[in-house]
Amino acid sequence: MLDRWTEYLDYGGQIDAVYTDFEKAFDKVPHKRLLSKLRSYGINGIIINWIKHFLAGRKYRVKVNGSCSSWADVTSGNSAR
Repeated sequence: MLDRWTEYLDYGGQIDAVYTDFEKAFDKVPHKRLLSKLRSYGINGIIINWIKHFLAGRKYRVKVNGSCSSWADVTSGNSAR
């Protein structure tokens, strides 16, 4: 992908990309606060709805030495619904 982007840029094209760290953004910050902060930066509409739906109904499990725990609800800030 990087080669394609570089070639595109060489011919005068433009590349827009967004990098996110989902663990830090979604699992450690209260979700309502995160959405409010994003709105304050001017992010609205489809992007906010995508993030809101991504946050809703999340589950996790732990894997240790090849054995997995049962699935559990994500409770950290899970108030985006």
